[in-house]
Amino acid sequence: MQLSYEFFAQQIATVERIIWTLTFAAQLVLLVVLLGRDRARRYPWFTAGIALTALHLMAEVLLTGRMAKLPLQEFLITLGDLAVIVGLLVLVEMARAAFAGVQRSIWMVNTVGLLAVAGGLLTVMGPWPAWKNLPLDSLIGKLLTMQLAAQKGELLIALLTFGLGLLVVLFGHNFKAGWRSHTQSIVIGLFAVAASLLALEVVVLRTFHYTPAESAHVMRMRLSFFVAHDLVYLAALVWWIVWLWRDEPGAAKPTPAIE
Repeated sequence: MQLSYEFFAQQIATVERIIWTLTFAAQLVLLVVLLGRDRARRYPWFTAGIALTALHLMAEVLLTGRMAKLPLQEFLITLGDLAVIVGLLVLVEMARAAFAGVQRSIWMVNTVGLLAVAGGLLTVMGPWPAWKNLPLDSLIGKLLTMQLAAQKGELLIALLTFGLGLLVVLFGHNFKAGWRSHTQSIVIGLFAVAASLLALEVVVLRTFHYTPAESAHVMRMRLSFFVAHDLVYLAALVWWIVWLWRDEPGAAKPTPAIE
């Protein structure tokens, strides 16, 4: 059983290296599309989010083993916290683009509703540390708090994205996020990534306590879901590249110059 798990882990590591290469390349292509096709001006925070994720991916892989562990962890955790802030701004950007013109009262009701549901689910997802046991007066304690904020913030964004995705798919065509629009295309990709992350979290929670006899099976299942999540993100990148390269239906085309 041990040999079987070690062989499986080696195979997963090889697959992960391939996925990392393809993902980083796809992120660079997407950034070229966003900038070259002038989409970044309309979706600046989404563009910033892709750039920040690419930076985090590059740093995590290329600096591991080449940089002291503690400074590297400080840098990666800081990037994770920044990604949470940018992720929230991306959601606001998508919501404003999808539901432009909606009355302020409806905005407030839906925003409060999404936050209440997502916050309630977040409180029951995963173990929370005993705050009194965190040594907040030390560097390690501060880093653990920042890491917790990044992890829980990522889950909160996934929950909010899931809710926003449902709203855009169901009601976006009545406003400015109809089918084949850039806004809906972006939200669909974000929705898929959020759904895969939530599925991964459910698997981790359900296998939080397991017996030593189940450890190899549980670890194989977790690794499989991690790879599946990475593949979903890679598929979302390809989806965004294709749809953001194309013009939206009804978009004004440049008039050819008259010789």
